[in-house]
Amino acid sequence: MEIKEKLRVVLLNDSFPPVIDGVANVILNYARILTELGMEVIVATPEYPGVKDEYPFEVIRYKSIDTTKLVGYRTGYPFDAETLHRIETFMPDIIHTHCPVVSAILARVLRKITGAPMIFTYHTKFDVELSKYIENDVVRDAARKLLIENIAAADDVWVVSRGAGENLLGMGFNGRYTVMENGVDFPKGGVTAEETDRLDQICRLPKDVPVYLFVGRMMWYKGVRLILDALKKLREEHLDFRMILIGDGAEKEAMIRYGEESGLSDRLIFTGAVRDRTLLRTYFTRADLFLFPSTFDTNGIVVREAAACGLASVLVRGSCAAEGIEDGVNGLLTEENADMIAETLLRYGKDFGAMKTLGENAMNQLYIPWRASVEHAVKRYREVLEMDSREELHNSDNRRENFFSLIRDIYERNEHFRELGVTLFEKRDELQEKWEERMDRYL
Repeated sequence: MEIKEKLRVVLLNDSFPPVIDGVANVILNYARILTELGMEVIVATPEYPGVKDEYPFEVIRYKSIDTTKLVGYRTGYPFDAETLHRIETFMPDIIHTHCPVVSAILARVLRKITGAPMIFTYHTKFDVELSKYIENDVVRDAARKLLIENIAAADDVWVVSRGAGENLLGMGFNGRYTVMENGVDFPKGGVTAEETDRLDQICRLPKDVPVYLFVGRMMWYKGVRLILDALKKLREEHLDFRMILIGDGAEKEAMIRYGEESGLSDRLIFTGAVRDRTLLRTYFTRADLFLFPSTFDTNGIVVREAAACGLASVLVRGSCAAEGIEDGVNGLLTEENADMIAETLLRYGKDFGAMKTLGENAMNQLYIPWRASVEHAVKRYREVLEMDSREELHNSDNRRENFFSLIRDIYERNEHFRELGVTLFEKRDELQEKWEERMDRYL
């Protein structure tokens, strides 16, 4: 089979703007650059009320229920007939999902309907996610098995780092995977001095104290408590500083209160989410160190974004985000405790020259532009299609044929079931009220 030069690609994920997180950023950049490369792209993602999608590629939003209080984004209905029909008529060459839950179920259905290979990228340590949201061991184990079943169903599995691959194996996955690193959409180098001077005025940043930065979802598992506890120790040691925390999340208000209780209010700046990428580059350029003691993240795109702007990171030794970091050369590695983080920050104190050198090394050694990353992905797409043409994909033996025959029946014949699903989602406002009442009690 001859592989077409211009491919049709469907990208699926449960989060996409207006949700801002690392994986949503991945989807946005994949879609943008694939389009620039001449590919035809559809992004399929749950609907958000009032959102207008003005992109150079098509976005399909399927019916959803608001579960942001629980998981941070909306949960979609993967058997939406209109969505399935639109993508079927698109005739995709590649189906690429980035989430092992609803998006993976939708991808599996689409693969059966269209015959296109299904690729899955593993971004998130879902064992941590499951432990956070599900207390019951039996239920959590069943959920883990479902996730692994969805991942194992893919024809080609990608991970964003070596550590992510190790985590996936630890979850119970026993198949092959390929490491495919993410890039960043920032150009190499920081913004102008005039732009950082304006930021100084807006945030009232003094010139003679170190400025630290965190960017990410405002959730404790990102390591924010470690940051605040370390900064409390810095204050006790009489080191002045400013700490800027960028992002939104369910635990942001709790973090603000914790900062107040720790006596740090006058040194903390919570900005909320920053959607303006130029403004975000300005924050990265202005800061002296990026604090990201997360052991949850599998890749840490923000670490590469910081590096693109000449900003070095303080990371937990052995974490996925720390891959490629050489301590004292292009970043700083520490242990996962507040004392050691504080000791590292105190060691550099106000040595702005040393911190700048670290940042320059990070920029020159860690920077990967998104275009290079996506071009690498396109090369792998073509390899997958070649394997598919030779019937070498590991899921070409139809081991899941019975399951998908059932799904096909639902899609093509069982109008009653489909109408029932649509009816449920048409009544989602009524269901939403009941759902939120339960979530309020749960949270």
